[in-house]
Amino acid sequence: MIMRRIIEIDEEKCNGCGICVDACHEGAIGMVDGKAKLLRDDYCDGLGDCLPTCPTGAITFVEREALPFDEEAVKANQARIQAQKLPCGCPGTQSKTLKRAEQAPARENTDVPSMLNQWPVQIKLVPVNAPYFDGAHLLVAADCTAFAYGDFHNKFIKNRITLIGCPKLDSGDYAEKLTAIIKNNNIMSLTVVRMEVPCCGGLEHAATRALKDSGKFIPWQVVTISTSGEILE
Repeated sequence: MIMRRIIEIDEEKCNGCGICVDACHEGAIGMVDGKAKLLRDDYCDGLGDCLPTCPTGAITFVEREALPFDEEAVKANQARIQAQKLPCGCPGTQSKTLKRAEQAPARENTDVPSMLNQWPVQIKLVPVNAPYFDGAHLLVAADCTAFAYGDFHNKFIKNRITLIGCPKLDSGDYAEKLTAIIKNNNIMSLTVVRMEVPCCGGLEHAATRALKDSGKFIPWQVVTISTSGEILE
């Protein structure tokens, strides 16, 4: 162990966007329970490529006792990760815009065409500064709503950027991540779709709090779906 400069991540400030993980070429940072974490001291070179990418300022430098930077171990880890990767990268985290024709015909293997405009859709996986957020009409939906409401794609997903989550099953609060998305992008409107069950109130609260904390004034609405699949007025 030696005294040296190394990064420190404030878990309270971290919104789980994962941008720092991609910025750390040495593989020192990973996601644990939805938060960025320094996985190994000897993988951190202390140069701080991750610092300017963090939208919440959760990463700082500290001077403390740590294992020395091990360049050979880093190279071996990078080679191991590269060998395990799919040719196109991880499909769960690869951010992309999906091109949709206005009147796209259904494919042979489906009856109804999808209206989804981007990937990923999980709140915890989506990058804060994804290009598809520019000028977006944002939909924040409880994941059960798409199963409960039959025409969900046409009614809600069409022409919107979709984020889904379940406040009862996911750990942590969505508010910080949603605040960063609204604050750092040109969001045109916000639609929250929730179920009538009480636990969905957490999603509505996180979205409305994010809108308030962002300091922006944009049109917004909350739509509630009943467990029988009807829109409640």
